[in-house]
Amino acid sequence: MPVPSYASRLALMFALGLAACGQTSADKPSPPAKVEAIGHETELMRLTLTPEAVQRLGLATQVVSKANGLAMSRTVPGEIVAAPRAGGLPVAAGADLAGLAGSQAQREAEVARSSADLKLAEANLRRASSLVDAEAGSIRARDEATQQVAAARAALAAATAQRQALGASVADLADGGALWVRASVPAADLARVNRAAAVSIRPVGGTASIMARPVRGPATATPGAASVDLYYAPAGRANFRVGERVLVDLADRSAVSAATALDVPASAILTDINGGEWVYVETAPRSYERRRVEVARITAGRAVLARGLDAGAKVVTTGAAELFGTEFGTK
Repeated sequence: MPVPSYASRLALMFALGLAACGQTSADKPSPPAKVEAIGHETELMRLTLTPEAVQRLGLATQVVSKANGLAMSRTVPGEIVAAPRAGGLPVAAGADLAGLAGSQAQREAEVARSSADLKLAEANLRRASSLVDAEAGSIRARDEATQQVAAARAALAAATAQRQALGASVADLADGGALWVRASVPAADLARVNRAAAVSIRPVGGTASIMARPVRGPATATPGAASVDLYYAPAGRANFRVGERVLVDLADRSAVSAATALDVPASAILTDINGGEWVYVETAPRSYERRRVEVARITAGRAVLARGLDAGAKVVTTGAAELFGTEFGTK
């Protein structure tokens, strides 16, 4: 029997390899997701899932609707402070209460001393006036007594103003006095805030909120944080305490109105590593695309979108994170 040549053996091995590859390709299952570039933005992709993949991920969608008249707002941090009395400054828990109490005691003593000096000066003026009327005293003495009364009144007014500037007594902070909310607004956003509108106040991590009306407070600011303080008076104490941190929803008077804002569940919003906000939109049955959006506010589990989508779009409300992992895990 003739021995096959080297070339014959090589051709036989190549044919067997092709047959094996063809058999493996025929038996390989179809992938659960098809990913293709759509070119709208850098590295955006379109995901087309199989019915089994949709069921396995538990995807759910919802049609984007109008914001149902919800006013546009922006959320800023706030702090509960003790409302000032007679034109003083608000008192917060972050202040040096021991030093403040000492200053208040000194100013109260100054007010008491100035009041006593005024009473003495007024008594001297009455005595000098009586002597002049009885032609037993000099007019110069009466004029000097009049000047002493004027000086005593000026000293009392200055001492009273200094005491008022120190705010409510530290001893009375927990005595059920009036409370204000100091909202720290970024200076760049101050022009967008409707200062005449009422605001909504809610505790950090809470959902229950109360309304507060704007009040005329002192012109305070935090230069290091480039923020300006706005003051509001809550409708009730609502178990707030001085120094408690809250969230303040300020009314926005920007061009984006509630008539054009859209409302989606907060679970549909994804935030990337750079702070960008995205949603997945179902453009066709089992076909999804990632779209950039701008969230105006999130409250009570709902997100109000300022821009990025059109009414009627179907966004993924359950399973958006899984789609995000599918998109970047198959590149």
